Amino acid sequence: MKFRPLHDRVVVKRVEEDTKTKGGIIIPETAQEKPMQGKVIAVGPGGRDEAGKLTPIDVKKGDVVLFGKWSGTEVKIDGEDLLIMKESDIMGVLDK
Repeated sequence: MKFRPLHDRVVVKRVEEDTKTKGGIIIPETAQEKPMQGKVIAVGPGGRDEAGKLTPIDVKKGDVVLFGKWSGTEVKIDGEDLLIMKESDIMGVLDK
């Protein structure tokens, strides 16, 4: 199935974090927090301002972004856990 977000919404797949600490201690799944970074899978065309002019989205497909702990709505599409959030929920893009 193909999914296309509307307006200023972005589809993000969480990036899995390490299950080990730097010292080699394995963190059990029950103690792990959900990662707050992810890869952008799809973006909408953008929002509209008061004049009706389209405002494009700053992030693009493939960007790795940082977002708030409780941001977005969790959905499952084709068996894959994804987040749909507004562009304003994204704090920034991580550059490599």
